[in-house]
Amino acid sequence: MPPQETGLAQNSWFGKFHLEMHWWHAAHFALWGRPELLERSMGWYEKILPAARALARRNGYAGARWPKMVGPDGADSPSAIGGFLIWQQPHPIYFAELLRRAQPGEVAVRKYGELVAASAEFMASYAVWDDATKRFVLGPPLIPAQESYGPLRDRVMNPTYELAYWHWGLQTAQAWRARAGLPHERRWDEVCRGLAKPRVFEGRYDAIAVDPYTLKKDHPSMLQAYGFLPLTAVIEPTLMRATFEFVQRQWDWKSTWGWDYPVLAMTAARLGRGEDAVNALLLDTPKNRFLPNGHNYQRPNLPLYLPGNGGLLAAIAMMTGGWDGAPDKAAPGFPDNGQWSVRWEGLNRMP
Repeated sequence: MPPQETGLAQNSWFGKFHLEMHWWHAAHFALWGRPELLERSMGWYEKILPAARALARRNGYAGARWPKMVGPDGADSPSAIGGFLIWQQPHPIYFAELLRRAQPGEVAVRKYGELVAASAEFMASYAVWDDATKRFVLGPPLIPAQESYGPLRDRVMNPTYELAYWHWGLQTAQAWRARAGLPHERRWDEVCRGLAKPRVFEGRYDAIAVDPYTLKKDHPSMLQAYGFLPLTAVIEPTLMRATFEFVQRQWDWKSTWGWDYPVLAMTAARLGRGEDAVNALLLDTPKNRFLPNGHNYQRPNLPLYLPGNGGLLAAIAMMTGGWDGAPDKAAPGFPDNGQWSVRWEGLNRMP
């Protein structure tokens, strides 16, 4: 089963595990040449697939809707936030793609094709056509990865990161259908082609498409649209470069969390800013603190935080082993200033 935020060390968040955080707990296993440790959790997704399909039907959607804060049975916990989050939805597609790359032939396509398809079916069903903009939109209601917008969930629309993840997830699921010898799903293509673009303000991306547009606290989640994710048709690198610089200058770092610094590093790496990537991982801020025992300390009642550890490992793997479209050079995410000599082995390329 996916772990809770503090593993078995502490009863954080009622002992439940959070599916939007599972990427930060486990994606690094595949990148560090240990895909079998990620794969151990995939059977649990298969086990709760009937419950996820039932949740989607209850909400009026197709496919499988993966819940947020759950126990072993996959039942969604009562929450003012959980039922409105969507960024966990493409995670099983990402996991399956990592495993496909790590295994010979098309073993993963046969094993996890149903999980990928069920995730994509919900995603395509969730996007709504907006007559005013002639685009498919996400939300409302919705709470993005940057949960600061929770009180506005009845009107939040088109968060930048979720738009990019929707596009990537549907495109990847479509590629899986092709590998399995199946025809394209027309609805998935329609949503990809017609998906709204993120809101742009003063040459950079906002976090969401409605007022207040960008709150400069909590997770700078719009950076995940290009860093955590490869380039998609909804993102322009030039705009993301300006967004990155805006976050560097103005963000309230005391309000961030342990996995936000790896987010910053991965975006910097894709933008070709190796020094910024290293500096992000070394940012002097309260929740970027690693104790001698390895724990990512957050605060007195949260002395360890595994997503921070997992994020650090994922970012280092990416900066060292590269990513899809990375420059053809050693350790492409590190500074190219002649002062670094990076040796590594056994790391896999990130999407």
